[in-house]
Amino acid sequence: MSGFRAPKGTFDLLPPRSAVVTTVREGLAAPVRRAGYAYIETPTFEDTGLFARGVGESTDIVSKEMYTFTTRGGQSVTLRPEGTAGVLRAVLEHGLHRGALPVKVWYSGSFYRYERPQAGRFRHFSQVGAEALGVEDPVVDAELVVLAADAYRDLGLSEVRLLLNSLGCQDCRPAYRARLQAFLHGLDLDEETRRRVDINPLRVLDDKRPEVQAQLGDAPLVSDALCAACQAHHATVQELLADASVAWDDAPRLVRGLDYYTRTTFEFVHDGLGAQSAVGGGGRYDGLSEQIDGPPLPGVGWALGVDRTVLALAAEGVAVPDPHRVEVFAIPLGAQAERQLFGIVTALRRIGVAADIAYGGRSVKGAMKAADRSGARYALVLGERDLAAGAVQLKNLDSGQQWPLPIEEAVALVEAELTTPSFSGTEESAR
Repeated sequence: MSGFRAPKGTFDLLPPRSAVVTTVREGLAAPVRRAGYAYIETPTFEDTGLFARGVGESTDIVSKEMYTFTTRGGQSVTLRPEGTAGVLRAVLEHGLHRGALPVKVWYSGSFYRYERPQAGRFRHFSQVGAEALGVEDPVVDAELVVLAADAYRDLGLSEVRLLLNSLGCQDCRPAYRARLQAFLHGLDLDEETRRRVDINPLRVLDDKRPEVQAQLGDAPLVSDALCAACQAHHATVQELLADASVAWDDAPRLVRGLDYYTRTTFEFVHDGLGAQSAVGGGGRYDGLSEQIDGPPLPGVGWALGVDRTVLALAAEGVAVPDPHRVEVFAIPLGAQAERQLFGIVTALRRIGVAADIAYGGRSVKGAMKAADRSGARYALVLGERDLAAGAVQLKNLDSGQQWPLPIEEAVALVEAELTTPSFSGTEESAR
């Protein structure tokens, strides 16, 4: 074993769990891809100022959790702790917002925060995200919420709950902010929390410490301070969700952990995960572009946690199928058979059949064990007598039935068998 180990709070993604994670990642992305969202990829690290200004200095992310370092050229850069700021920077830098609106993009990758490692919370984690930029239409808010809900449903999750709130806009937020600050200044809070009250009092509502939450029972609610436009926007989102048969719980204290949210704010939670119950979330961020020196460009988006979604599936006992599982496993008995089967396996792969082969001159017993471990539905067995007869044996590994196929027709016949199993072979022993 090497003397090196993965850094604390990180992990290696290994088979067979990697197959589950890959399937979940693809499942989370599938609904947005069907809805016309195009893939975008941004650097793993960005200028530190992008996150300090975009995410917000009052957040735990910026104040405590960012991996920041100085390059040889003297630039301060940070491993990305979230995806929205980098996506917005890329859209502005490359002028995508000057074309057709909204700009609808999705992304997938690893993100980094200096967290206290615990179940469901790591220092590097995987997310699938989606952003729609350029329009204030509540239909886009509802679309993204529905797409996320569909992703969880399609993966087989039934116990994910949607929490929904509105945080108002630049017109109605200031009056609420002042009321909330006045309330919070009257509480028994530590010095750091009082500093947050002055910078962004909404951060205090997101404080998970029991001694803080116990004092917030009478805190004013942003829902009571929404202007008419924000009330109408939120009502439309709710109506559209109801039309799409997506249920939600009103969460008047939901603010999430980022400073840039406005109006629609939402979170998906799974109660089977304990303290780290959030599996995804997002919201609208209409002022973020201006905060990073861009033009006014409204936006809304979400990020869904791949790792926590995997945990949620396990909590519900949902088995995740591996769409890339080997379907056919080839077992050659001798060098000539290996060469012949290598050609058949290559041809099967080229027509989209997942196929593998036993290497290294394994015995029949050892090769069959390898076939069982692969999860293949069928084995192709080729020995000296089969070569002489111009046939290869196809064995159904579930039923045990086995029958010969002409070698020159094997690829087409195997493809047909995978599509419409015949289960009509004659029982024979491997040769």
